Amino acid sequence: MECNIIKQSGIYTLTSAQVLPISMEEAWDFFTVPQNLDRITPAEMNFSITNKPVTETYAGQIITYKIGIMPFIKNNWITEITHLKAPQSHNNRRHAFFVDEQRFGPYAMWHHEHHFEELSDSSVKMTDIVNYKLPMGLLGDLLAGAAVKNRVKFIFESRYKILSKIFTA
Repeated sequence: MECNIIKQSGIYTLTSAQVLPISMEEAWDFFTVPQNLDRITPAEMNFSITNKPVTETYAGQIITYKIGIMPFIKNNWITEITHLKAPQSHNNRRHAFFVDEQRFGPYAMWHHEHHFEELSDSSVKMTDIVNYKLPMGLLGDLLAGAAVKNRVKFIFESRYKILSKIFTA
């Protein structure tokens, strides 16, 4: 698993990649169902979708959540699917992606790109690129930067394990 976080100009960027033993269709069908986010988010996050999004993701879709940002502290989080490109062929391989962006929530900025690259008929590389900024500028970084960085990394490392179990079971 590749998962790292760097910080440049006050913006943290997480990059995480995982190869899944599934077809592009299976990957797209799974990851574009908002309710599956519940399945791949670690239980420790106390995550729940609070609206009733339709079962297929589309550009402009609003999804609302409650999420445990720290022990005993839950926060409302509202994201919008801002971009979506269904699987298309490019150089004899198919690619797809979608982007969710925070509209209201715990971050000053959250921009999450979900990329899918077909490696074979039964193998897809999924890459997540998350750019986020903490609220309160330098003070936010000093007070919570390391803790939030560790928490975000924990979420994606946990997803790696959860997805491995789901797709190799």
